[in-house]
Amino acid sequence: MSMKSSKGVQSLINAYEFLVKGIDSKAKDSEDRAYGGIIRAGKGMLVESLGKSLVEIAWKELGNKPVRLSTERQTVKIPLNEMYLNRIKSPEVKKYIKDNIKDFYYLLKTDIHVYIDGKFKIAMECKAYTENAMLKRILVDFTLFKQVYPDLSFVLLQLESQSGGDYSSLNSIKYGSPSTHTLLSYFDIDLNILTLLEGERKVDKPIHKPECYKSLRAESILTVLEVIKNLLSIY
Repeated sequence: MSMKSSKGVQSLINAYEFLVKGIDSKAKDSEDRAYGGIIRAGKGMLVESLGKSLVEIAWKELGNKPVRLSTERQTVKIPLNEMYLNRIKSPEVKKYIKDNIKDFYYLLKTDIHVYIDGKFKIAMECKAYTENAMLKRILVDFTLFKQVYPDLSFVLLQLESQSGGDYSSLNSIKYGSPSTHTLLSYFDIDLNILTLLEGERKVDKPIHKPECYKSLRAESILTVLEVIKNLLSIY
């Protein structure tokens, strides 16, 4: 691990420890929001912040100019699939849609949009944990993105996994889980599933509780960093 990597990785570990260990006390002390809401928001923003930092570190380590990179999220317009018109039985409805086709679109964005030279290259969803019910929605969103950006790369960055299999291991080859692979088989999406914490998520053992705390290890960060570097290396 280079000196630059070492400093960047340690700063992420320090931020993780500070935030996760403080979420529980902050939630208990707050009078404005429900306890669970603060926990969910805190973890969600943590993973997104880690994701952006990992992208920036990877880009810098590849020797690229910072000005070429942006993670400022922009909403994407997904146009109506005009093949849908063939399935509409009502002539009046079909004509109405055709006459107003420019108004038929769906607005979509994910947690992190990575732009290189102003072009959308990587869509990254960030989760405190992911179960397969969540994965279905993510795959639908990424499929919609692919209609507009067919060469887009897709990443699911999760703090913990709740999808079964070995997604939360440090194995060099991850075999995944039968249910997750079954879902993936129905979508034309090459999804990079990256997990930061080891060990499958346990519902009754939330990591913000001191007795259930999980450390963020440098090995996990470096594994995720290597995947992101590979996705960015072609630019």
